[in-house]
Amino acid sequence: MDDIRPKLVACFQIVFPNLPEAAILTAEQDSVVGWDSVATITLVQVIEDEFRIQVDLERLAELTSFDAISAYLRDALKTA
Repeated sequence: MDDIRPKLVACFQIVFPNLPEAAILTAEQDSVVGWDSVATITLVQVIEDEFRIQVDLERLAELTSFDAISAYLRDALKTA
């Protein structure tokens, strides 16, 4: 589980290639240009591939920041 952060940063870099790592760590949907519903779905797909999990789409509305996604992954990987 210690490798969540670097792997999640890599996922964000795939979806938002122009966003510097420092900005990724504080990224929120409202503040990142281009983070719309399509980017959210793309990000979820990349995360599912990277972490080999299935994201609960009912919780998609909660996954609006790097921190929120990181917390979600910590919980999801505990129960996996």
